Amino acid sequence: MAAQTVPTKGNLLAAKKSLELSRTGFELLDRKRNILIREMMLLIDRASAIQEKIDVTYAQAYKSLQMANIASGLCFEVARTVPLDDNLNVAFRSVMGVEIPMVSLEEQPQPVPYGMAGTNSMLDRAYDRFNEVKRLTAELAEVENSVYRLADAIKKTQKRANALKNIMIPRFESTVKFITDALEEKDREEFSRLKVIKRQKSEKAQGGP
Repeated sequence: MAAQTVPTKGNLLAAKKSLELSRTGFELLDRKRNILIREMMLLIDRASAIQEKIDVTYAQAYKSLQMANIASGLCFEVARTVPLDDNLNVAFRSVMGVEIPMVSLEEQPQPVPYGMAGTNSMLDRAYDRFNEVKRLTAELAEVENSVYRLADAIKKTQKRANALKNIMIPRFESTVKFITDALEEKDREEFSRLKVIKRQKSEKAQGGP
């Protein structure tokens, strides 16, 4: 690029401006990358904690269900009384321009859908535990999707930052140096030419008519 640039003051100013913008862009992208990484690491820790809760709650739910089956027989018919839950809501928030989902289950007090006759407390406990798993699963889905989106944004941000740092900034630095050196050389040549002209005029004046 430098070899193809005409060494003029106008091009030098343009190259310096582009260099300044590239450095500013790199700083902003690097700052964005660090913020996104910090946000992602917090979410990864949160996802790990939620997954542990889900594992424990699932184990409790299946143990209670097993005990209910032993005490009352298979609970297939009771399971059919549980209504479909369509209270899942998804909204979005922005983190440095990255759309992060916010998944929530609308809390609505619902009576136990099955009758008390022919059931026991173990089934009630299993019902509560599976409801808790449902809530935790929605929360985990939000966190894992957010981590995926942040990781993708970090990758793209890093790629752009690397392009500025390793390609654009060195290119503009090279252009600025090329034009600066060419203009300085031109100034030296002009200064030498003026000295020669001045000396010739002085010698001519001293020689007289």
